[in-house]
Amino acid sequence: MLSNSVNTNVGAMVALQNLNATNSQLAITQNRINTGLKVASAKDNGATWAIAQSQRAESASLDAVKDSLARASSTIDVGLAAGASVSDLLIQMKAKALAASDTGLDTAGRSALNEDFKALRDQITKVVSNATFNGSNILDGSIVGLQALANGDGTSQLTVSAQTLTLGGSIVTVGATESFSTATHAASVLTLITSSINNVSTALAKLGTGSKSIESHATFIGKLQDTLDAGIGNLVDADLAKESAKLQALQTKQQLGIQALSIANQAPQSILSLFR
Repeated sequence: MLSNSVNTNVGAMVALQNLNATNSQLAITQNRINTGLKVASAKDNGATWAIAQSQRAESASLDAVKDSLARASSTIDVGLAAGASVSDLLIQMKAKALAASDTGLDTAGRSALNEDFKALRDQITKVVSNATFNGSNILDGSIVGLQALANGDGTSQLTVSAQTLTLGGSIVTVGATESFSTATHAASVLTLITSSINNVSTALAKLGTGSKSIESHATFIGKLQDTLDAGIGNLVDADLAKESAKLQALQTKQQLGIQALSIANQAPQSILSLFR
């Protein structure tokens, strides 16, 4: 074994290897501090990176679910607002029909009430036709039900049944051309309106239940996404306090390694003293 040689400096080789190892560790620590990640790419830890990517994809897909639920909730909210207006209009129509059913009312008075009644009736059609959000109307009979995504795979959906509030339907039984000219006719119209008011209240209750269901699921999806993001962080986020302490230690070790290499490189010069 060579103990003194100018061709092979074992001490310098060992010192250089240690310095290179320290520099490599220092580069890793600096990268973790710069990115905030202990696993920034598949090169750092392939298995952990793959799991994190899968969870990132799941979390990203939940954004689409939240958007879908928000659109559905907004559509129902518009429908509920319009339905409340329809209910108010029916109440006003009931008052007109009740007044017109009074047998002591003259023809002119009943005719005036009828005109008010028809104006209110036509307003229901306008309210229902304008209860549209994002191209969907849950009150005009154009759709059977409103669907929203329920999971990130798109394999499950939440459905809220539509409630058709158009005139002459099963809920609002007052016809689109309904009016009255006599007290008897007004009394029969009054019966239709009373039934319609009850039906509309039931329909709005169903929409309200559906809206509550969507809001509850949206809250769950938000919590689920937060949990996934936290799980991803547990897998790939660096402990910056730990990395900071490690950085200082490695910088000190690097300086010592440089000094050790310098000392090892001076060792062959001691051979010169043998030739003096």
